[in-house]
Amino acid sequence: MIRVSTLKHSGLLCLGLAAAVLAGAGRPARADVKLPAIFGSHMVLQQGQKDRVWGWADPGEIVSVTIANQSKIATADNDGKWLVTLDSMMVGGPHTMVVKGKNTITFDDVLIGEVWLCSGQSNMQWAVDATYDADLETRTANHPKIRLITVPQVGTQEPQTDFNGKWEVCNPETVKSFSAVGYFFGRQLHETLGVPIGLIDDSWGGSACEAWVRKDLLAADEAYKPLLERWEQQEKALPEAMARYEKALAEWKETAEKAKAEGKPAPRQPQNPEDALRGNHRPANIYNGVLKPTIGYGLRGVIWYQGESNAPRAYQYRDLFPLMIKSWRDEWKIGDFPFYWVQLADFRAEKPEPAESDWAELREAQTMTMSKLPNTGEAVIIDIGEDKDIHPRNKQDVAKRLARWALAKDYGIDLAHQSPTYKSMEKNGNKVTLTFDHVGGGLEAFDVHDPIGFSIAGSDHKFVWAKAKIVGHNKVEVWADDVSEPVAVRYAWADNPVCNLFSRERLPATPFRTDDWPGVTINAK
Repeated sequence: MIRVSTLKHSGLLCLGLAAAVLAGAGRPARADVKLPAIFGSHMVLQQGQKDRVWGWADPGEIVSVTIANQSKIATADNDGKWLVTLDSMMVGGPHTMVVKGKNTITFDDVLIGEVWLCSGQSNMQWAVDATYDADLETRTANHPKIRLITVPQVGTQEPQTDFNGKWEVCNPETVKSFSAVGYFFGRQLHETLGVPIGLIDDSWGGSACEAWVRKDLLAADEAYKPLLERWEQQEKALPEAMARYEKALAEWKETAEKAKAEGKPAPRQPQNPEDALRGNHRPANIYNGVLKPTIGYGLRGVIWYQGESNAPRAYQYRDLFPLMIKSWRDEWKIGDFPFYWVQLADFRAEKPEPAESDWAELREAQTMTMSKLPNTGEAVIIDIGEDKDIHPRNKQDVAKRLARWALAKDYGIDLAHQSPTYKSMEKNGNKVTLTFDHVGGGLEAFDVHDPIGFSIAGSDHKFVWAKAKIVGHNKVEVWADDVSEPVAVRYAWADNPVCNLFSRERLPATPFRTDDWPGVTINAK
């Protein structure tokens, strides 16, 4: 699923970073006043919000933070931790922030604007220089008021307080390895609003949703017991696994040396079983190593692109994903901040006949989250995937659809932002009339005259392709000659559906089903 050559870090580099960060981030050095890397020169602080600034010093040491004609004072507690809360600031800058205790730290070129966290797995991590038109995009990325920071990939069960990273000014060089969806999203906001934009990239390719959630929250729910038990068993089996690995590694080295001497390619090196325990699937690993050091930093909201790794457990995702969002909001303590995600794109081979699909079920779970939590939204991209590549290169349109949500919901701009969604169905003989919400200027079929992508079934649960036509501003009539008594309709219900229903604003209709028949992932734990 991950193409290491295009991602920020290879697996070996990630492990090296993990070792470095774990060695220095868990217990920051005392004596001098110190702040985590999330604070620094060129950072953007969230406007219109009481931003928190924190760090470490000697216990009892008095620390002052001064910026934009205000100064706040805190006293380090017995553990050497201190925190100040700045008064709300208006868009502007550059400012200088001075943090003073026994020593003085100065951060220059600090802007006040809008801050967004960009998170998820490889499709969020996918870099600008690996997208379509990367040569053009990077050459024009001179945006001094867009600032970027990337959190290294560290997987651990121990909560981290800091990371190795720094804020950078957006330019053709710094943007190349940054999240493409994040950058294009931020650029759209910047060009539309005319304010500084700060983007925090903490994505990790191939990551599972449970790795972004605190372990105690998962342990409190019986539904995740099998998941946690699998990892506990893997940890208990580690000594034996390591013994087998060491033996296999020694044998591999001999074989590799022999192959080299004979001019032959070396066999694949055995996988270290510790890698999985430090990796991106273990529950709480990414929460502790990547997310935790950023929690509390002032932000407007989060954009998220993940789900591929959880598709085999799509029914579980119905509760796991909302749990993750709610837990992040609870810890940030700034209310129900905006959380917008990308629904999975079309991927894998097209099927000649209607079939079940774990990817369709994962998309359904994503859509359900909007009805479970406030201030959430989904960018539907069922039209811009690639059947042979899990990483579609068109990240520009993905970002624009996310930006529509933010601009409309958070910045008061009148824009179409939500894809058409199924509302209700009415049967009339062998035909079903479907009604949709959020149709904007009305429904239309792209490329050909009538909508395609619908299937229909009777009480036997056997779906066949349906004929369809738009019969009103927000209505579609669906039928199949071989189904005299239809009871269920599905649209774009496939790994890679062939479908063409849009709003006139070119937002694709959200995949859906009218039935609640058990899916292929219903029992997956």
